[in-house]
Amino acid sequence: MATASAYDDRDGFIWMDGDLIEWRSAKVHVLTHAMHYASAVFEGERAYGGRIFKSEAHSQRLLESGAAMDMPIPYSVDQIEKAKADTMRANGLSDAYVRVLAWRGSGPDMGVAAARNPVRMAVATWEWGAYYGDAKMKGAKLDISKWKRPSPETIPSHAKAAGLYMICTMSKHAAEAKGCSDALMMDYRGYVAEATGANVFFVRDGKVHTPMPDCFLNGITRQTVIGMMKDKGIEVVERHIMPDELEGFEQCWLTGTAAEVTPVGEIGPYRFEVGALTRDIATSYEQLVRGNH
Repeated sequence: MATASAYDDRDGFIWMDGDLIEWRSAKVHVLTHAMHYASAVFEGERAYGGRIFKSEAHSQRLLESGAAMDMPIPYSVDQIEKAKADTMRANGLSDAYVRVLAWRGSGPDMGVAAARNPVRMAVATWEWGAYYGDAKMKGAKLDISKWKRPSPETIPSHAKAAGLYMICTMSKHAAEAKGCSDALMMDYRGYVAEATGANVFFVRDGKVHTPMPDCFLNGITRQTVIGMMKDKGIEVVERHIMPDELEGFEQCWLTGTAAEVTPVGEIGPYRFEVGALTRDIATSYEQLVRGNH
């Protein structure tokens, strides 16, 4: 599959509502509720050697996101697992990115309320390399976003919901225009939160600090890396971090299914070394997901 082609113009198969269909036929109507009111949730997953890392955890989170959005998904974890496996097999992929999407489709309702419209689901999978290109070696360069992660009183902050990424897209576009590969976002209180699609970690004096996920997604990769570090005897402190603390940190990295473990070299005016601890965590994560631990 040619990676340069548009995502709607590729060979292969996409699973939709229980059936594998030809890639170019995977379409929805323009009056699909999700297109107008962001009633959609999704998961991004990676497969290594034919095995999707933490696959069941992703499937479970999809169902929880749907429930948080008052959008019950009509599939079980086992059915979602089978759909992902069938899609991988149909496309002949072993190392791949997997996108599972559930959304409110078109139906008798076309307003804010749409309880009578069906909840649909699709699974697509494709080859995808490093999210930040060569940043794995020299460290990613991050902008500081003007947008802030909202209060949990204003959004379902622990759902992986499509609408919550609107400010992430704007932040990333602004960052790319400045020659950066991503942006660091603060939260509504002014604390350091996360990047546009990845969680963030900092190192100072051999101790790891990471923001408390009380208003943003507690990523599956984030949880995996924290567990990995605790197994290594590395002290991990989850806490509220103020922006002015960035100057005192020595190392920094991002975690996410797409980002994996990506070192950060710059955030705005602040500089970080791609140090031994960062490299060790990146290497250990790579070994873990490929089953070489």
